[in-house]
Amino acid sequence: MLSVEVSDIRKRYGDTVALDGVSFNVGKGELFGIIGPDGAGKTTLFRIIATLILADEGTATVEGFDVVKDYKELRKRIGYMPGRFSLYQDLTVEENLSFFASVFGTTIKENYYLIENIYKMLEPFRKRRAGKLSGGMKQKLALCCALIHKPDILYLDEPTTGVDPVSRKEFWEMLKKLQQDGITIIVSTPYMDEAVLCDRIALIKEGRFMTIDTPENIRAGFADELWAVRSDRMHELLYAVRSFRGVDNCYAFGETVHFTTFGDGSFSPDALKDRLRAVGHGDIRLERTRATIEDCYMSLARE
Repeated sequence: MLSVEVSDIRKRYGDTVALDGVSFNVGKGELFGIIGPDGAGKTTLFRIIATLILADEGTATVEGFDVVKDYKELRKRIGYMPGRFSLYQDLTVEENLSFFASVFGTTIKENYYLIENIYKMLEPFRKRRAGKLSGGMKQKLALCCALIHKPDILYLDEPTTGVDPVSRKEFWEMLKKLQQDGITIIVSTPYMDEAVLCDRIALIKEGRFMTIDTPENIRAGFADELWAVRSDRMHELLYAVRSFRGVDNCYAFGETVHFTTFGDGSFSPDALKDRLRAVGHGDIRLERTRATIEDCYMSLARE
């Protein structure tokens, strides 16, 4: 069964195209990721399917309800965690949670089982004002507030942006547990490494979905010859590789440079090593590598 059905959604802000014909489906209980950089249209899409703004064109239904006609009923069934921390900074952890429970006509006690594992980490700070929490604790509080009314579906817009690696890991562990409890989750992130934690992902660029599939299928579909190179002078390496014969798409990838070749036999790894050594790159490590989601994104973005 489908939890979300979106067809040809379009949205403009003046001359800026935010969404350009986005269509996708999400199955019940699925963890679906929308992966792309800032400004790609992720937040606009979330706000449309959360009934907060209207699309210019297209249709969307969530849990069988139309996002325009049935917005009042739908808001009872959605848990939404926006990218920017939007809880009441001057209220304590406990007060924020009680407030959001009362808005939906429930209590913390009634649905405590849903947030118990998360709230246990917050409990030592329950009397602390939300504005004084760390980034990771703010994130956990926001998730508790989004869950307290027992939603059927959870929208998380860049929930791990700006938090430390340990908190990011903990957060995804929490999402997996919520998914096991039957909650459908749609999450957006600019972090390509988080894509592999989703059941399926959509790669978005400039308001368009470039592809939708499982992370493994997207990686398996990368057909180009991909190389990784590292040297002791990384800041000069990118230009040196990019200008070499036979190199096609070349970009920084963490502490390495990734590049594809034209596939016509014009690229020689030994010749590249000789060239790099000739211009002062002493410690060179060059090897074939398997594509990551980020590599797939870079490849699709060029088409």
